[in-house]
Amino acid sequence: MSKHPYVPLFEITRGQTLESIHFGAAAVVDSNGKLIASVGDPQVVTFMRSSAKPFQALPFIEAGGDKTYNLSAAEIALICSSHSGTDEHYLTAHNLQAKAGLDESQLMCGIHPPYDTATSNALTQRGEEPTANRHNCSGKHTGMLAYAQSQSWPLQNYLDQEHPVQRAILNSFAALCGLPPDQVSQGIDGCSAPNFAVPLYRAARAFALLADPSSLPQGRAAACHTIAQSMVSHPEMVGGPGRFDTQLIKAGNGKLVVKGGAEGYQCVGLLPGALGKDSPALGIAIKISDGDHKLRARPAVTIEVLRQLGALSPQQLSDLKDFGPAIPVYNWRKLVVGESHPCFTLERN
Repeated sequence: MSKHPYVPLFEITRGQTLESIHFGAAAVVDSNGKLIASVGDPQVVTFMRSSAKPFQALPFIEAGGDKTYNLSAAEIALICSSHSGTDEHYLTAHNLQAKAGLDESQLMCGIHPPYDTATSNALTQRGEEPTANRHNCSGKHTGMLAYAQSQSWPLQNYLDQEHPVQRAILNSFAALCGLPPDQVSQGIDGCSAPNFAVPLYRAARAFALLADPSSLPQGRAAACHTIAQSMVSHPEMVGGPGRFDTQLIKAGNGKLVVKGGAEGYQCVGLLPGALGKDSPALGIAIKISDGDHKLRARPAVTIEVLRQLGALSPQQLSDLKDFGPAIPVYNWRKLVVGESHPCFTLERN
């Protein structure tokens, strides 16, 4: 194991010369908490950012909130999403709010233009300003408010770390990580909600349990199953047109639950059978140390981890080829001048 927590994971060449390197780490863990494979330090602590969203939905679903408000699987997936702000996403958020007796004005996530370029251009052409429901976290915030509404808790301070919603989220998330709540470091996310920093190993363990919650208490297991199946069955809600999470879930043919986060974070849960008949569930957590702001390393590294695990067939790899693992580097004349590719081998335990 390297003394430094991060090791080279992805390199870019120009001609035959190495030009740039992205460092990072990854952990692969089964639902029993066994470390199956890793690269870099699997115990490095870093924020999950939006990869935590399925767990931020967990106590609401576990408390029966989906049944209280008759939520569809698409609406549950939106609660777990970093969506692109398309009209479909906007309307789904609006409908979810209407079911829970909420209003878009109650969201405290802020406002940004839609991630989807076509939608953003259409708003500009119509002279329409984006609103909170176009924010990629509007589903998560609506879920938090709906949870508070269902329990008759205050709505106006739902993001405070001591609010019952946030305490319930922290406690349930920590339990899936196998940690006491006070060992989960907290910070404030870009959308103003609390976010969690845990070792990669712990995040991977939580995703393995999301993929196979059979060892959990019945209510929590049912909630994890509902969340995972909602995300798997509605990949377009988890991300959006052309987004990596959406395309990887689609390529996974019902066997991969996927959620990325800002600053180069990515998690994947492999459902039982993803590696073949009777194969166990696995969780994967990946961090690109420099934040991967151009999004060139994280998708390719994720695909390479899955390839080395044997989780992707040649056809699935072909379906995902635009994301990696190896991608040609083009210049402005569309000439191939180099290549970007993963440069690591998983260490098996």
